[in-house]
Amino acid sequence: MSSSKKQLGHKHTHTTGYIIWLFAIVCTIICIAVIITGIAVFIGYMVIHPRIPTLSVANAHLDTMQYSQAGLLETAMNIIIKAENDNTKAHASFSDTSFILSFQGLVLAKLVADPFDVSKNSSIDFNYVVQSSEIPLDSARMHQVDLALKQKVIQFDFKGNSRTQWRVSLLGSVKFWCHLNCQLRFHPLNGTYVSSHCSSKSK
Repeated sequence: MSSSKKQLGHKHTHTTGYIIWLFAIVCTIICIAVIITGIAVFIGYMVIHPRIPTLSVANAHLDTMQYSQAGLLETAMNIIIKAENDNTKAHASFSDTSFILSFQGLVLAKLVADPFDVSKNSSIDFNYVVQSSEIPLDSARMHQVDLALKQKVIQFDFKGNSRTQWRVSLLGSVKFWCHLNCQLRFHPLNGTYVSSHCSSKSK
């Protein structure tokens, strides 16, 4: 009886050893696969060097600015937004695109765009015509308008987002949010846009 128990224990030890070795082999194969995948992705990135599509304000013009002594502000402006795809080997798509134009925290207009595509190494311009009806201003905002008229420069806040997606060979599908957060400045006398860096691209 004792010898039979020893044989069973010996077989159990061998079985456990085989399982441990099999588990170690599987783990090694998985690690090698992960390393190879990482190297392939890195090489693909270095060769293709994908670039994040960007949004920017290409130009703008303050067509109308009427301000009454009663504190009523009426504006109309033209804003040109450029969607740019610098990738030479991948198309890019933009969706959930929206912008908000405001003055001193007071929303003047919300601008949206339907989903659209930009070909590789190309760009598309969107011409937004913004016109707001007369908006009453409080004393603080009236003071800001008076100050802007004296300084001959008026500033509006322009914020927005767009979801971009593009496919790059071995890297697969890449998604990224573009964010715009900048100020649009104009000369109120002639509506000329004071050019500035307004882009989702890092400075």
